[in-house]
Amino acid sequence: MAIDAETEPDGQERTVVVVLAGGAGSRFVGPGHKLTTAVDGRSVAERSVMSACAAAVGPVVVVTGAVDLSLPGHIEVHVVHNPDWAQGQSTSLRVGIAEAERLGADAIVVGLADQPFIDPDAWRQIAAARSPIAVATYDGKRRNPVRLHRDVWSLLPTRGDEGARSLIRLRADLVQEVPCPGSPADIDTLEDLRTWQNRSSTNSP
Repeated sequence: MAIDAETEPDGQERTVVVVLAGGAGSRFVGPGHKLTTAVDGRSVAERSVMSACAAAVGPVVVVTGAVDLSLPGHIEVHVVHNPDWAQGQSTSLRVGIAEAERLGADAIVVGLADQPFIDPDAWRQIAAARSPIAVATYDGKRRNPVRLHRDVWSLLPTRGDEGARSLIRLRADLVQEVPCPGSPADIDTLEDLRTWQNRSSTNSP
């Protein structure tokens, strides 16, 4: 199936940022949920969402699930809850896409709330891509964020924990890699958190 994401003139497409924050964080054995723990005075989720907002790409949608993030009121985002979060990341992605459609999006740029050191420029550079799928790379390795044009939304899985990864593997012809600044490191374990608490001053977005 041929997909052309360049049918509209540059600048006419509406992009919505989707930050997925629905998982249980089961590998994190510290006190509380990993997304609500602090790195340099801000929660992991808050830092991730603030970076997405600072990119000024478009409206920011935050998909919650296992935990209430209690984001500060000054952060202007659309918070939507995924009641099926336990069924995998793909369900949170679907909730985010539904909200993006409501907001009139032609494309979404998706990232994870447990990656607090993604640089705002990474969000911008991915959003500026015009391939049906654009993937951020760091030192040649594919990570987040990922741009998904609306033409590929119907191809995404509806269950499981892979989100867009299976589509990216299956449809390499649609994928553009975009080298990005910042760190894609995620906070999965208590050890991850302690490492980045010690290094946050040099990795802050």
